[in-house]
Amino acid sequence: MVDSLAGKIESWLREQVRDRGARGFVVGLSGGIDSAVTAALCRNVCPETTLGVIMPCYSDPQDAEHARLLAESIDIEYKTVELDKPFAELVKLLTGEDYDMYKKDLAVANIKPRLRMTTLYYYAARRRSLVVGTGNRSEITVGYFTKYGDGGVDLLPIANLVKKQVVELAEYLGVPQPIIDKPPSAGLWAGQNDEKEMGIAYEELDKYILTGQAEDRVRKIVDKLALQSLHKKQLPAKPSL
Repeated sequence: MVDSLAGKIESWLREQVRDRGARGFVVGLSGGIDSAVTAALCRNVCPETTLGVIMPCYSDPQDAEHARLLAESIDIEYKTVELDKPFAELVKLLTGEDYDMYKKDLAVANIKPRLRMTTLYYYAARRRSLVVGTGNRSEITVGYFTKYGDGGVDLLPIANLVKKQVVELAEYLGVPQPIIDKPPSAGLWAGQNDEKEMGIAYEELDKYILTGQAEDRVRKIVDKLALQSLHKKQLPAKPSL
């Protein structure tokens, strides 16, 4: 089952490269399971032309360690681009204040993934490659991504997989165990955790997505988040003339 799933996604990626006249893929490596699975799938399709980009930005040092571990374990080219300084300078320019990594300011925190998006597209343009996103179905359902940040990509190969399926695929693809076991985090601020921020566990979210069954508490949270984030999944509005 899992091998068939991997094969279908890899066939689709192969078609995308061919149909778009691209040479390969560029993937942001966060050190998490989603980017690990995405990079491994891309590597199986374009082993010589898949680039992983590690972009620390006031991040947990372990994230970069795990990103390097992944890149080396699947044998892909990778680059590290330190974004701390440009991020801090931009925050200072916009807010007039020094960046506080412990402050939960979403407007500021979302600058991080938008700087990463810009970085990925630089390399994609240089290499005539496609930027591959790492969002899964669970995250996309509730809008757990940054508009024009990690949501700004060319392809979303794992967008139809809930978190549980991503974990199964990670195990099949041989993703290092420390990456599989670590708690999911977008790394937007120090100590940030996906499930705490959403208010529900991925297990609860996955069950609701796949079966339509959930406790009222879960249902209300998911439906509210989905509605609030609808604009992230739509093209910009335009008037009818």
